[in-house]
Amino acid sequence: MFENEPATTAILMVAAGLLLIFSVLFSRPSERIGIPVVLVFLLIGLLVGSRLPDHFVDFDLAFRIGTVGLVLILFDGGLNTPFRQIRQYLAPASVLATVTVIGTALIVALIARLLGLGWTEAFLLGAIVSSTDAAAVFSSLRGSGVQLRRRVGATLELESGLNDPVAVILTLTLTAQLVSGGPFNLAALAGDILLQLAIGLAVGYAVGWLGSHLLDRIRVPAAGLYPVLTLALALLAFGLPTLFMGSGFLAVYIAALMLGNQRLPYRSGILRVHDAMAWLAQITMFLILGLLAVPEMLASAGWKGLVLALGLALVARPVMVMLSLWPFGYKAKESGFVAWVGLRGAVPILLATFPVLAGVEGAIELFHLVFFVVVVNALIPGATIRWAVQWFQVEQAGRQRPSPVLEVNAIDSLPVQIISFRLDPAAMVTGNPAGALPLPAGADILLLVRGKEALPVRPETVLQADDHVHIMVRPEDKRAVELLFGLREED
Repeated sequence: MFENEPATTAILMVAAGLLLIFSVLFSRPSERIGIPVVLVFLLIGLLVGSRLPDHFVDFDLAFRIGTVGLVLILFDGGLNTPFRQIRQYLAPASVLATVTVIGTALIVALIARLLGLGWTEAFLLGAIVSSTDAAAVFSSLRGSGVQLRRRVGATLELESGLNDPVAVILTLTLTAQLVSGGPFNLAALAGDILLQLAIGLAVGYAVGWLGSHLLDRIRVPAAGLYPVLTLALALLAFGLPTLFMGSGFLAVYIAALMLGNQRLPYRSGILRVHDAMAWLAQITMFLILGLLAVPEMLASAGWKGLVLALGLALVARPVMVMLSLWPFGYKAKESGFVAWVGLRGAVPILLATFPVLAGVEGAIELFHLVFFVVVVNALIPGATIRWAVQWFQVEQAGRQRPSPVLEVNAIDSLPVQIISFRLDPAAMVTGNPAGALPLPAGADILLLVRGKEALPVRPETVLQADDHVHIMVRPEDKRAVELLFGLREED
């Protein structure tokens, strides 16, 4: 085999490079028509996989790659979720992540049973497709170019980060049930779910707390090593609870929440690196999972998959979301939008590899049925995001947060922050000289970017609309500065 090297490795690298390039290039057109970009990655993998020989199909490798990818995606989501969202919307999101997932699984199982599946197979199918996918949800929302009300957007984000563990536990338990053939024990299942969630929560909190103290005290010789440390914490957060029968995915998300809401050295750099790793993980996951599917078997799953996908999108999820959010005072249209944008993505396809790896009879057919459901479910709601935002009236008034044109990274954790604004014509400071601004003590304008020019700021410099202004400020003075300068640029 070695005599074919390095040519074989070179061919694999060329193929991987071309697949990544095509995936990134096709992401822009998909955003314009509202189709989740992750679905594009999946279809590219399916197209390429249909041209490969059978021995390229490796469910073990796909499972491992998918697990690592999901860890990276959840960790990135947790790092970017502020505690204020958690405090306000944790209760409804937790109900969606548990009650809604279980209820959705039961309704889908009933539909699957009516289509001819056995009860255990039907429950397994319902468990696999019961959770939403964070990557699919937020790629669709970003591509739609809309700004959701905070309550709606935060609820969707938290639900997507929290609901995967319940679906994983249900899938693993039901897969073991099919393999063993023993009697189904509902009480044991409920106890197993609570135990795994408790272990995952405890380990995630411990890793996040210890990790934040480690990052605060350690000094590394190069700034690029800080993302290496946070990546190591993500891997530990998944591995440790999983070894002790806990939910590794929940632990990863909790650990990232703990880290993301602490003062971190090289914070902006850490967030950018994990954002890039999450995108790479998404692309790789969907490409690899797409390679596993056989187009002929997808076609044979057509009518059943279509009925299940429509039942999931139009019956199962809307019913459970409405019931789950009603006690929290959500308006009917807010609940309707949350129900409609419950997109499925790589997570159900990854879960569908469990029965295949366990040797469950009919698992390959079940995998392709899940694949078909995911494609239809991601396509129909995903392509109607803009329409749904208008129909359900959940768009937030005002301008969307602009993207920054300049980034400033601090390697050490400093007592001050540098924040940036793009000035709106209606901002209080627009049209005024810098020297006349009532800035808090210790705050100062460091730099002004106007067009493609970076300008030093003098007392006589007049601030204009669409200027990008970078300000040094103490954390306790941020709110006062935001009142003067308006909407901050994205962190």
